Amino acid sequence: MGARILVCDDEPGLREMLSVLLRRAGYDVTTAGTRTQALALLANPEASFDAVITDLALPDGTGMEVLSGALEHEPSIQVLMITAYGGTEDAVEAMRRGAYDFVTKPFRNHELLAVLDKALEKRRIVDENRTLRETLGASLRSGSLVGKSQSMRAIMEMVRRIASARTSVLITGESGTGKEMVARAIHEHGGRAEQPFVVVNCGALPPLLMESELFGHEKGAFTGATQRTDGLVRAAHGGTLFLDEIGELPAELQVKLLRVLQDRKVRPVGGQHEVEVDIRVVAATNRDMELDVEAGKFRRDLFYRLNVIRLHLPPLRERVQDIPLLAEHLVKKHCVLAGRERLDFTEEAMRWLVEQPYPGNVRELENVIERAVTLARTEVITLEDLPAGVDAAVPDPGLVELGEGFDIDAYLGAIEKAILVRALEQANGVRTDAAKLLGTTFRSLRYRLAKYAIGDSDSE
Repeated sequence: MGARILVCDDEPGLREMLSVLLRRAGYDVTTAGTRTQALALLANPEASFDAVITDLALPDGTGMEVLSGALEHEPSIQVLMITAYGGTEDAVEAMRRGAYDFVTKPFRNHELLAVLDKALEKRRIVDENRTLRETLGASLRSGSLVGKSQSMRAIMEMVRRIASARTSVLITGESGTGKEMVARAIHEHGGRAEQPFVVVNCGALPPLLMESELFGHEKGAFTGATQRTDGLVRAAHGGTLFLDEIGELPAELQVKLLRVLQDRKVRPVGGQHEVEVDIRVVAATNRDMELDVEAGKFRRDLFYRLNVIRLHLPPLRERVQDIPLLAEHLVKKHCVLAGRERLDFTEEAMRWLVEQPYPGNVRELENVIERAVTLARTEVITLEDLPAGVDAAVPDPGLVELGEGFDIDAYLGAIEKAILVRALEQANGVRTDAAKLLGTTFRSLRYRLAKYAIGDSDSE
């Protein structure tokens, strides 16, 4: 039998039609006519469902309650909501709460099957990733740190010493050095490991939505606020809030964040009361925060609150002895992800890896390794599987012929465009990652992409 599907609808005719449709498609189908029946089936330890198809309106409750019950018993289960015309607002809210998608009555059978197929594919990927994390073990999990250089040994020791504290931590270093990885290591080695680790990229959030995203909002607080939301700060309650690119936080929000750090309370937009939060704050930046403070770009009092413990990650070019260990670590990780047997490096390939400057640091090394794992045709990674050179896209200024008619703006523009294109390629088209590679903000990158008409500058 195929995947197990629970269908919940109070219309017997629709339940029967869906049962026949899904069984013909190869699925194992169980039906329920009420919220109570559906929740009882989901709570049965002997039952295991891959997906739920439920109507929003049920005689003894709502599909929202079925959604909550399904996710409580199996976080990776996929839920499709059925709604009558005009109920799409509730269906969108259901998706915000974790539903995969919704279909509107009347629906076409092939469209429902297509959505269900995609939902089950997502379930498969989620389960595979969970299995992968368990298979790789602690040494390959997101918070794992790899290195034998003196600087990395000192960072690992500091992580162990501060992991169980509540003290704020500021992690500095160039883009791609692994600041988020260190933040995760702090979280996973402390007493909050089983609680949420919430990542906020302060440079990627739209300024107009940032306050609501961080601190939440009440229903009706502004145009479009049709439902109340808790915000990312409250989502981290009990765990760790990681504020990446903290230097990009607008001045008006720096004041509210300072209050959260001082009082451990948050007031949602449009709210009348403050809510207590128990969070550990770890921030990261590739900027010189002291200079920003002196220039008046960042509040001095907030900087002191964040900079209780400072960890600085050196660039990869300053710890080349870590490159072989990192390369072995990353090739093992990506072999598992790609479903390949373990690959080794030839001496020439490893020598080439060690000799590169890596302006994108560990993130750039990982991109190179992932590419090599994908292209390797044998059980070893050779020079043929590696790019021609990580700095090949930038022309050598010493080879430029200067003279009458030379246009420096056009020349520098060509270099900038080439670097932008290369950053997008290395980031697999993800603009927030490309911005990190370039050491700039998402907004600055979007402006530059629009300037040279590269891709869709509004996409993340």
